[in-house]
Amino acid sequence: MLRLCIIGGSGHYRYVLEGLDERVALVGFAAGSDGEDLSKLATMLQERGIAAPRFDDWSDMLDAVQPDIVAVNCHFGDHARISTECLQRGHNVFSEKPVATRLDELATLIDAHEASSQHFAAMFGIRCKPWFLAAHAAVQAGRIGEVRLMHAQKSYKLGKRPAFFASRERSGGLIPWVGSHAIDWLQWLSGESFISVSASHSRAHNGGNGDLEVSAQCLFQMSNDIAATVSIDYLRPGTAPTHDDDRIRIAGTRGVLEVREGNVWLLNDEAQGLQNLPLLPERSIFASFVDQVLGTGLCVVSSDDAFSATYASLMAREAADSGVTQEFDA
Repeated sequence: MLRLCIIGGSGHYRYVLEGLDERVALVGFAAGSDGEDLSKLATMLQERGIAAPRFDDWSDMLDAVQPDIVAVNCHFGDHARISTECLQRGHNVFSEKPVATRLDELATLIDAHEASSQHFAAMFGIRCKPWFLAAHAAVQAGRIGEVRLMHAQKSYKLGKRPAFFASRERSGGLIPWVGSHAIDWLQWLSGESFISVSASHSRAHNGGNGDLEVSAQCLFQMSNDIAATVSIDYLRPGTAPTHDDDRIRIAGTRGVLEVREGNVWLLNDEAQGLQNLPLLPERSIFASFVDQVLGTGLCVVSSDDAFSATYASLMAREAADSGVTQEFDA
């Protein structure tokens, strides 16, 4: 049985808990950032009947239990530093995104992964939703032909955010945290790579949350002459029926596909009018990572996917900060 530790309680640790099965045992959890609140994680463990010990120091925990897998989801600015050390210690790492909030730390993390024999993946779990799996399958099957244009949307309620969200250094900002999901969809659904990005973002009307941006727009030039835009905001009204509104529109040479409100709509040359495509069964991103660690399958998100989406997100943030289009390294 694989031994698992969780460092931090600030991200999507539910992906881990929902993906636990008889192959994995949680053997410890600890905070990864100063002042981090683990109460919600501790409550969820108790509700699920998981009696894992809590450690005062994450480094001491790793020394004590020698886990096979470490799930890192602390304050976002600490992800890269902790993940790098975990890889160097010989642990497989399942990291919250963004996996780094600075380009230099991302480079160090990539070097640590390449120097290790360990597996690494990021928590881009929205890929595993039935509607995104169905959309991916349709595009891969050629049902819209060759992809030409893409527009993705991530819209969230602002709500009451933990204090660290107000610090760029500790949270990384709107584009790497929220926008990285949509940026990942662009590369996953098109199979293309990023060439350049222009972007803007704004802190206006952020509810007193310090450095936090609440709106952003990105324009990516991708390989094969594809133009792709991403709209990101915390402007979803509190009265909305769901916390988030995830969408993507992909125009191809044979038709147009849209994901919105949990449905996949296709308009192409196969039939008259809109087709509402059948959804695919939801998957567990963490269970797929366990498959990869055990050598029985591949994770839904590869290490290359994780690093590429993070790099693109940080470059988009730099474009927004500087007002200058950023060219990607070849």
